[in-house]
Amino acid sequence: LFLKMAKVCAIFGGSRGIGKAVAELLAQRGCRLAIIARNLEVAQTTARNLGAGHLALSCDVSSEQEVQNTFEEIQRNLGPVNYLVNAAGINRDGLLLRTKTEDMIAQIHTNLLGTMLTCKAAVKSMIQQQGGAIVNIGSIVGLKGNSGQSVYSATKAGLVGFSRSLAKEVAKKQIRVNVVAPGFIHTEMTAHLEEDQLKKAILLGRFGEPREVAQAVLFLLESPYVTGSTLVVDGGLQLL
Repeated sequence: LFLKMAKVCAIFGGSRGIGKAVAELLAQRGCRLAIIARNLEVAQTTARNLGAGHLALSCDVSSEQEVQNTFEEIQRNLGPVNYLVNAAGINRDGLLLRTKTEDMIAQIHTNLLGTMLTCKAAVKSMIQQQGGAIVNIGSIVGLKGNSGQSVYSATKAGLVGFSRSLAKEVAKKQIRVNVVAPGFIHTEMTAHLEEDQLKKAILLGRFGEPREVAQAVLFLLESPYVTGSTLVVDGGLQLL
């Protein structure tokens, strides 16, 4: 009976960084997880470390066929998806004049189109469940903008408009859609940054930890009266 009650959660980009931290919190909550990443081996390691009964899958989110296959696989192994978290993202920073078109397209495909495709597949599954919750990981850069990140910023701003609109489309089906917008968080994506310089612009005076973002994701997944919202988790970066 307990397994029937356990929520099934699909985490894209779940093998590392913020996605992995979300997986760890949800596993503690008794959820059954599908850890989805491009690199299957890393996903398998993450899933194994969470304990028994979780699933690891490889998926390129920008391919509709791969996304469909992934959801079918989850349904077969774990059951229909109740929670979806989109944490798969790439950044290729550089001034616009120096950015290759293929690097623009890669970011748009993974960060924006990929999220649209996973949401489309998840909503189909959630409508049959009569409910569900989606959290998309945006970025404070998507709200404020940042020099050298115009394309990345555009993809993350796009997520906000997409999520708000989707929230309006699916609310009657008891499906909620929200965004978490992190600031500077200790992950592989920020490992190359000059932390000492950047800390000065953060009110709390430090980078955040993936777990601190994961707590915000969990809050939105579990809050029955919050939808169409963007929760900023940036240590006060946007205020300065």
